[in-house]
Parts: sequence; structure tokens; C-alpha cells
Amino acid sequence: MTTNIDTLWLFALSTKCTTINFFFIFALACFINLFFQWSKHKSTIPGPRGFPFIGSMHLMSGLAHHKIATAAQSCRANRLMAFSLGETRVIVTCNPDVAKDILNSSAFADRPIKESAYSLMFNRGIGFAPYGVYWRTLRRIAATHLFSPKQIKVSEDQRMVICYQMVEMFHHKQQQRGTNSVCVRELLKRASLSNMMWSVFGRRYRLDSNDVESVEMRKLVDEGYELLGMLNWTDHLPWLADFDLQGIRSRCSKLVPKVNRFVKQIIDEHRGQLVPLNGDFTDVLLSLEGSDILSESDMIAVLWEMIFRGTDTVAVLMEWILARLVLHLDVQSKLQDELRRVVGRSRVVTESDVTNLVYLQAVVKEVLRLHPPGPLLSWARLAITDTTIDGHDVAAGTTAMVNMWAICRDPQIWKEPLQFRPERFMIEAEGLMNMSVMGSDLRLAPFGSGRRSCPGKSLGMTTVTFWVASLLQEFEFWRSECDGYNVDLSEVLKLSCEMANPLTLTLRPSPSRPITAASSRR
Repeated sequence: MTTNIDTLWLFALSTKCTTINFFFIFALACFINLFFQWSKHKSTIPGPRGFPFIGSMHLMSGLAHHKIATAAQSCRANRLMAFSLGETRVIVTCNPDVAKDILNSSAFADRPIKESAYSLMFNRGIGFAPYGVYWRTLRRIAATHLFSPKQIKVSEDQRMVICYQMVEMFHHKQQQRGTNSVCVRELLKRASLSNMMWSVFGRRYRLDSNDVESVEMRKLVDEGYELLGMLNWTDHLPWLADFDLQGIRSRCSKLVPKVNRFVKQIIDEHRGQLVPLNGDFTDVLLSLEGSDILSESDMIAVLWEMIFRGTDTVAVLMEWILARLVLHLDVQSKLQDELRRVVGRSRVVTESDVTNLVYLQAVVKEVLRLHPPGPLLSWARLAITDTTIDGHDVAAGTTAMVNMWAICRDPQIWKEPLQFRPERFMIEAEGLMNMSVMGSDLRLAPFGSGRRSCPGKSLGMTTVTFWVASLLQEFEFWRSECDGYNVDLSEVLKLSCEMANPLTLTLRPSPSRPITAASSRR
């Protein structure tokens, strides 16, 4: 019996090709089936269709609040819009009534855990800890010992000291540069971080110091801020988790040991004190008893979160306020008039004066309306049970977002919404005189609402209004004298929505400056 070698070879090759073709055709059929299932899927909630596998991931890149608002208008879904981010189901609203239903619903008591948040220990802090006994304990401790009206009053002197140092540094920077133009962002961030370090750790740094500890903490905060603000693909595309394509997991793994060492060293120093020296928040956590006692790892996570989250909002908001004052000199002039009328020129402004600085409060509200630091309220909510929102069924596991930026620019809600007009909050006919930004009115709730609203909102507003008043009493703010410079209101969305280009301005002596300012600010 003879064997035809060429025939056997051809038979083997054809069999192999048939196998390859079978798998190719099978994979193609699966893809086509998935495509048609995706294209036929209809939700009762309107929204963009998205793409297979990745959904509408493009909406969350760049200025996500702009893209989501545009998509909602295109889909006629301003009340409620649904879309997917990979495997994540998402609903978002640009309507204050629906926003109130979401933010105040017990069904949305949790936050979706981002990989970066988990890696950076925020799952054990107030921001991301699951709703339950542990979270309620943290919230109560923080509300009592850090953010209560009594504690805010107690810490008034420290904010005054830091503010006076900020004024001194503005003068010093002018002298260094040989010009009246100053870039304000770095100094505002230093002041904000110094304020939180004092409250949380009892550390008192001068703003002009570059000691090792304060410099290291600034680096840790900046790195964590960047990581938490990034859109992490693996949060929504888990099949990419093994690859760490953006390097987020690697960077988190390098940052966390540094944070642990830094915070643990401060905790150990506090433990070594026979009597608490400062009565700061670290002392508070170490003095807890019974079921409130935190493990060391939880204590590190809570303290780290307080420093991290308490630093950016104040600095970001103040930069937006100063930018608007430079662009609207008439508004700045009215603020100067109010300062002279309420405070006079015989003394420096204090926090107790802020209640009577009604126009200043209106200016801060108007800046928060046009430039909310968290346009999507920074961190979304997670449905822990099936629920109904605006007449639509929403499944457990759905992520919910509120586009506060879109609500605050809605012409159906606001008269001349794109105009910077603080007077809207002082005209009785417009019905906004008693509007609060603390979460009770969802037309303007930049700090969120409900149980997951920002716990430090009162402290943040107190700090911002007092510091702005103090700077206005010392300086007038004008456009920078640098050739070709213009104030640019372009945004960049990180963890907060910042000015894309740092603000540079020109400082001149204020007509409201106290006659004895030089001595009284020391």
C-alpha cells in the first residue's frame, strides 16, 4: 500500500484552516449577536446609546460635566439620563427636583468604590466607607470634634494667623519679583494645607517655610489628588484590571507606604505626650473610648482623608473668586465699599464681621453657582437596593450622578444664567435672598445634600469668606501687568474643577486698608 505524501499534507492543512475558520466565524457570530442585542436594548430612561463593550466612556473624559450636559440636551433627558461606562450602569440628572430624590434617598447611601480610592485607603474614611455603623461613627466624631459651630469658633485664631501670613507673603512676593504681579495658586494651596495641618495634626508651619515635613506632605497630597481625579478605565472595564495600563495601581502602591509612615510618625508623637498639647483632631481620635476606638490603620486613613479633602476646595474656590473680582472691578468696588461701611478703617476685619458682609456672601454664592468646585459633586452615589427615581426603575448597583454645573446654568431656573451677577441673591423679587448653599436647596448645592454631603462645608465657607474679606481689606486686585496676559476662565476637571491656567494678578493697596494695618496684622 502506498501513501501520497502531498495528499496527506494538503488534507492536514485544510483541516487546520477549517478549525481556524470555525473559531473565527464563531467569534464573529458572538460579536454580531452582542451588537444586535446592544442595538435593540431600550431603557425606559432616555440616554446616549454608547458603543459595544465601552459604552459612553468618552463622556467622562476631559470636561465631563460639559459633555454630560450636552448629551442630556441632545437626548432630551434633562430630568434623568441613563448611559453605561463599560460594565457600570449610570444615571445622571440635571434637574434639582430629581437631584433631591437621589441625594436624599436611603437607596443611594453608598459611594461606588474606585480602585484608586480603595488603594489610597479612602474606603476607611468618611468619603467612601460603606453606609453603616462604622461610617456613622466617623461622621459623628468629625461633626462633633472638627466641624461643629463650637469647634469652628475655637479655631478662629488659627485662620487669622494663617491669613496674616498669607498677606505678608503676597507683599514679599511682590518685592521678590520686582513687580506687582503675583501668581496666587501656590500660596492659596499652602495656606489651605497649613490650616488643615494645624487642625488635624497640630502642626503649625509658617507659609514661607520650606521645612522637610510640610514639603513632603504637599507632595503626598498632590500625588493623591492627581490619582483620585483620574478616570480609571479598570473601574468600568474589569477585564483590563490585570494590565494597569494607566499605571494608577503602581503609583498608589508607592504612595500609600509613604502616607502610612508620615501619619504614623505624627500619631506616635502624640501618643508620647503625657498631656495633649494642642487638642487637635489626632488627639481626639487617640482619646476615643469603647466602641468608638479606631484601629491604627483606620486612624491613619481618617487623618489622611481629612488633610487631603480639606485642602483643595478652599484653594480652588478662592482662586475662582479672585479671578472674578479681577474681571468685574465694579463688583470688587462694591465689596470695598461694604468693608469700609461695616468694618471701617480703624481695625482689621474678623470672622464675626462676615455675617454683616451681605454682598460678599452674595459674591461667594455667585462664584459657587458658575464655578462649583465639584461640578458633578465630586463623588457619585451607589444604589444599594432596587429603587424608583422620577418614575423609572433603577437597579441596585447603579451609579448616580448630579450635574450641579448644568443645574446652576439652567435658564429655566436662573435669570441670565451665564452672567456674573451677585445682586441676584440680594433682590427680593428674584426670590433668592435666603438661598442656602448648604444642601437644602438643590438649585445651588455645591457641597451636595443628604447624608453624604460634604461634612466640612461650614468650615470651608467660613474660611473662604473670612480670607477673601481680609485680602480685600489689604489689596485691590487688577489684571496682571505681564505683557499679553488675560484672565482665562477655561476649566480643567481633576478631582475638583480648577482654572486651567493659574491666576496671575496685580496687587495694589486697598482703599479699605486699616490705617494701623501694618501693626495690627502682626
